[in-house]
Amino acid sequence: MERSAERAPLFLEEIRGGLNLTLATEEASRCLLCFDAPCSQACPAGTDPGRFIRKLRFRNVTGAIRTIKENNPFGWTCGAVCPTAKLCELACSRTALDRPIQIGNIQRFLMEHGWIMGFSPIKKPKTTGRGKVAVVGSGPAGLTCARELTLQGYEVTVFEKKDRPGGNLRYGIPPFRLSEEGVHREIEEIVSLGVIIKTNTSIEGENGLQKLRDEGFQAVFLSTGLWEPIRLGIDGSDLEGVLSATEFLGSLRNGQADRIEKKVKGHTVAVIGGGSVAMDTAMWAKKIGAKDTYVLYRRSYLEMPAEEKEKIQALNEGIHFLILTQPVKFEGQDTLTSVICRRTKLGDPDDSGRRRPEEIPGSEFELPIDVAIEALATRPATEVKKIASNLAWENGVISASEETGQTSLPWVYAGGDIVRGPALVVEAVADGKKAAEAIVQHLEGKGE
Repeated sequence: MERSAERAPLFLEEIRGGLNLTLATEEASRCLLCFDAPCSQACPAGTDPGRFIRKLRFRNVTGAIRTIKENNPFGWTCGAVCPTAKLCELACSRTALDRPIQIGNIQRFLMEHGWIMGFSPIKKPKTTGRGKVAVVGSGPAGLTCARELTLQGYEVTVFEKKDRPGGNLRYGIPPFRLSEEGVHREIEEIVSLGVIIKTNTSIEGENGLQKLRDEGFQAVFLSTGLWEPIRLGIDGSDLEGVLSATEFLGSLRNGQADRIEKKVKGHTVAVIGGGSVAMDTAMWAKKIGAKDTYVLYRRSYLEMPAEEKEKIQALNEGIHFLILTQPVKFEGQDTLTSVICRRTKLGDPDDSGRRRPEEIPGSEFELPIDVAIEALATRPATEVKKIASNLAWENGVISASEETGQTSLPWVYAGGDIVRGPALVVEAVADGKKAAEAIVQHLEGKGE
């Protein structure tokens, strides 16, 4: 976990917003020291920015770092990718005077500064043996739950199907948004506490959860995420060159990067979708050498679900936006050569509250492309549906208590995207924390 002195400056150069200790402290000094800080109330994971900013303001750097790490095992990750402009920074009282405190930038800086200092405030618990708990899936929800239970003295084993832990943090977010080193450090900090992670290990079959129970695990936390992409399903979807964003982004860290880069480099790419994943996909395609990259979206620019800063960054990177555009057919013999699109107009609002896109007859046009990447949405994988077949489901995800994460089986808990649908890292952390607390109460209540 130690970092060599000669590498520290390189890591500091990666800090979003260019903060160093002086600038971070100056930014913290703008804090109004609110009583019952609204920024802290607005953090789903309870990271408590009001408290760590107050400590930094009064030069208690290690105290500020400790506050973050005690409350959020993925403090660095959330500082890097959390939509702070819609959460803590939106709630910041300073906004009424000029602009909000740079909470996300400060949080990320403090985590990196702690690594450079070699300061690790969370220590391995001295007592263990209170019981055994299994966690299925090693994304932020699962690993957060595992850490919290381990700190309470439970023996926790995390089962991960892929060859490396991290879930969507590792396989769904490109490195220009979230560095491999940062993800690795936060996971290693969790492992150092005594959490056991078994990679390349699947829990399979309709009796998969019961098998864990039979092996002595008194409770199970499901945090398998959503890994099966939802596809357009239009004509030509089986052509060479038509990919999903899951396949494209996952290739960065599963040994397929060279193969995907050859498909993209020097070619024209169309990314279909308007969310954060679509922006990440388009920008990464551009960064690895795409000649031209288009984003095709069926609604208006304002209705794109991606954050405003992500859309602006994509435009600044040279991404072409084709809004009010619906792909209807992929063209080509064996290999993709173009996509046929139809223009749309906005009608009445649908269930999402956004105006429904309506195709305009006779407005078809052809866009020559070499690669199409569908960045639409994801759903639970088939094997997850099998192992959780005895649980209650609702709207395509596992039904679980909002307060505790408990499912229809009292000893099974769930959180993260498998319960919420596509959601935020900070929400996954919150789910892991509340489930861990509920599991402890459940097991203590049974006297186990």
